[in-house]
Amino acid sequence: MTGKQRAGLRAMANSLPTILYIGKEGVTDSTVREAYDALEARELIKGCVQQGAPVTAREALEELCEKTGAEPIQQIGRRFVMYRPSRENPRITIPE
Repeated sequence: MTGKQRAGLRAMANSLPTILYIGKEGVTDSTVREAYDALEARELIKGCVQQGAPVTAREALEELCEKTGAEPIQQIGRRFVMYRPSRENPRITIPE
């Protein structure tokens, strides 16, 4: 993914609500499943690592991307954004 494509996705993610939260349990199987389902439905999702979590946002983002096949887009503070085109119904078109 090029920097220009990543910048376009970052711009789209600005208005998105945070839908994925990593809590004190860290990245669990249910969190991975929730992220996978959200990526399939929305393609671009925003997550947040809560205060007492045992992992940083960077670690959570890398682990979730590895397990869901997603692309890391952005990580600022405790928030992160990830993208994966839907396998069944892709909606977001990324310019070449």
